[in-house]
Parts: sequence; structure tokens; C-alpha cells
Amino acid sequence: MTAIPLTATSVASAAGGVIVAGDPGQAFDGVSVDTRTLKPGELFVAIRGDRFDGAEFAAAGIAAGAAGVLMEASRARAIAAGRAAVIAVDDSTVALQALARAIRRASAAKVVAITGSAGKTTTKEVTSELLSTRYRVIRNRGNFNNHIGLPLSLIDLRQRPEIAVVELGMNHAGEISTLVRIAEPEVRVWTNVGEAHLGFFASVDAIADAKAEILEGARPSDLLVANADDPRIADRIGGFAGRTTTFGLAPNADVRAAAVVDRGIDGTSARMTTPRGAVDVTTPLVGRGNFANILAATAVALEFDVPLAEIAAKAATLTPAAHRGEVVRLAKGVTVIDDSYNANPTATRRALDVLTGSQASRRIAVIGEMLELGERSADLHAEVGRAAANARLDALIAVGGAPALALADAAVAAGMPAVAVRYVPTSDDAADVAAAMLHAGDLVLVKGSRGIKTDRVVDRLKSSWGG
Repeated sequence: MTAIPLTATSVASAAGGVIVAGDPGQAFDGVSVDTRTLKPGELFVAIRGDRFDGAEFAAAGIAAGAAGVLMEASRARAIAAGRAAVIAVDDSTVALQALARAIRRASAAKVVAITGSAGKTTTKEVTSELLSTRYRVIRNRGNFNNHIGLPLSLIDLRQRPEIAVVELGMNHAGEISTLVRIAEPEVRVWTNVGEAHLGFFASVDAIADAKAEILEGARPSDLLVANADDPRIADRIGGFAGRTTTFGLAPNADVRAAAVVDRGIDGTSARMTTPRGAVDVTTPLVGRGNFANILAATAVALEFDVPLAEIAAKAATLTPAAHRGEVVRLAKGVTVIDDSYNANPTATRRALDVLTGSQASRRIAVIGEMLELGERSADLHAEVGRAAANARLDALIAVGGAPALALADAAVAAGMPAVAVRYVPTSDDAADVAAAMLHAGDLVLVKGSRGIKTDRVVDRLKSSWGG
């Protein structure tokens, strides 16, 4: 099938712009917002943000081989473009979003959009894998899930896949609304509500209200896949204009897991019951949180008539995305659960549950500070500290600022021996402590917000123990 063409004329029409220089028939091989990764022949979109103005890099983009630039009119006419096309718009971000929506509509692809406080990326990846057994599927590039990243991902629909699976991220009210208007999804998935980004909201209920924007603008034919185990979701989905399918452990869930067996670092097994029948599922993805992600993905796959047997077979072969629950087996029986990509209190407690259910000579957790939690940060870190004590860890290393210290102190107050708990300010310090501490047969969980860089702990352990 022929790809949707990108020309100066078609881009200007979709984006509400005017061609002020260059050939209206100029074709573009793709779209970029970053001159550092721009490829010759692409259209450079000069995004203006709070701390940067892409227009300042337009000349560099042209020098790097951009076939055109899209930028705000106040700067566009001053660009000496040479052979490159120049498209002037009122607002470059709005123009990029409008271009993405136009390509999304022209592609005829079905769009599955996923939001939630935890598990978005894993649910996106699992859903894509299940659907790929029957369809041509694309998904967000990396974590391109915001008001700029999502449009860039949707522009890939010009290759005319049958289904696009995208995640919608946010840290302020109103952002999911914008993303839904761009993506116009036929299927919406709401995984859960938690404390992620609580620093930007008055309460977890306010987070739930912002996530509930996933319900907006639905058509009667659209499907919502919602977590039956999350009361905040249940309280908000009654007014959804389309159809609803639920997933979870609740007895009334449409796609339900029963007889769940937690196998620690070896994964999870359960009997999965659906409107299309029941099947036994075993997956190497660790933890019940990941199994919930599989249930959500299954509900989507069933909407697209993927057979249950194929779903179960694919679930058995799934692997986690990088740094999102990867089980890394090193020398002398040392095992690392690399969950260092990001963290919030809910997800961290789930990760500790995996440690509890795993057999090892010793169980150790390296937990980095969880960012963007606002005024409740110390209390939420203390809750995780108590959960670490309840998990009966052999050692705990807390990493970061004052909230991480609160986590360490709470673990000791809840019964962990003081000698088993260490607080350090940086991940490099934690890497030194962990590498010196390890013995043969140890199991180590490494988790923390990206800003704390706990992936450096994983890298050190791999280096020290032959990974």
C-alpha cells in the first residue's frame, strides 16, 4: 500500500500554514523536531517551548539537510532557506498536532490509546505484540507520549499500518484531553490510578479526574478497556459514551484472572476467563501488576478477534521493555531485577512484592527517590519504607534526597535492623555500596525515578558480576 505523501503543499494545508519559500511540491521523508537526530530530506518543525525556541535551530536544520522547515510566521520570513521549503504557521506545536491528526484520519488505521499512572508502556508493548499476530501494527516511539511525542508517533501512520497502539502521558489536567483530540482513538485503555505526578495535583482523586479525560469525545462504537479493581476508575466510567470492557481480579471483570500463581522472578501464571472462553496463561513478566497489563492487552486483542490460543502463546514469550522489570542473571547466581526506568509508590510496592515471592540467598532492594510527589513526598516514601520492612528484605539501600532518607528511617522504625539499611545521596554511591555488598546467589531489585539515575547501579552490578 502506498504511503501517505508529505509535501510542502499537503503539510501546509493540514497544519494551517502558508508556504513562504521553496517548491510547493517539495517532498519530505519524515518529520523531526530535533536537529541532533534530523535526517537529510526530513521536515524540521521548530517547536517553541518554555525554555527553548526551535526557530533558533532552523538554519542548522537546513544545513543538516532538512528539505523544509515549519516555523512560526514571526520568524519564518527571515530564514535564508536556499532550496528548502519554508512553511509559516501561527503556532508550531498546534500545527504539528494538526498535521498528525490529518495523517491519522487519512491512514484509515484503528488507534488504541492507553493511559494510567503505572503500566502504560508495558501495556502498550504487550498489546502491540498480541495484535501483531494478526495485523500490521505500529506503536509510540520510545516514550513519545506527550503533546509533541504523540504527534510524531502518529505521523508514522503515513505508512498505513492497520492498527496504532499509543500511550498517553500527562502531569497536568487538560493534557489527556489534548492527546485524545489528536489521536481520536477507537479503543481507550485505562490501566489504573496512583500517586505518580502527585506534586502537580491536589490529591489522587484529582489525578483520577485528569486521567478520566481519556473518556472524552467517544463515539458509540468506541471501546473503553477499564480496570475493574480500581475504585477510582469504576467511579468515573459510568458516563462513557461507547462500550466498556473491564479487566482484573474482580469476580465481575469481563477479562479476569483466577488461580493466580506468583512465581517470583520466573513470572506469573493464572487461569484467564474472557467472554470468548478461558485459557491458562503463563508469562515470564514478573508480578501481578504485569499480569494486569496482560489482561488489559487481552481485552484489546479480543476486540480485534485475536484467538485466545494465540494470546496465550504470545504471552508465554513476552519480554519486558528495557529497564522495566528486566530479569538480569549474572555470575555466581546473582540476579538483578532492573526496574530502573521510573518509579512511583504504587509501582515500587508491587516490585517489592516480587522480591517477597522470590527465592534467593538474600533479597536486597536499591530504591531511588520517587520524584514529583509534592508535599506528601516524605509520607509516601515512608510508606514504601514500611513495605520494604514487611517484605523482610535482607538489605535496603535508599538513594536520593530527604524523601529517600525518610524511606530508610521508616524501614528501620518498622523493624528492619539498622545495620541492614543504608542511605546514600547518589546512585553512584549506591552502586559502590551494592557492588561491595553482593554475595553469590543474591537477588537485587533496582528501582527509582529517572532523575535519580538508578540505572547506574545496574550497570555497575553487570560490570562487577559478569553481566
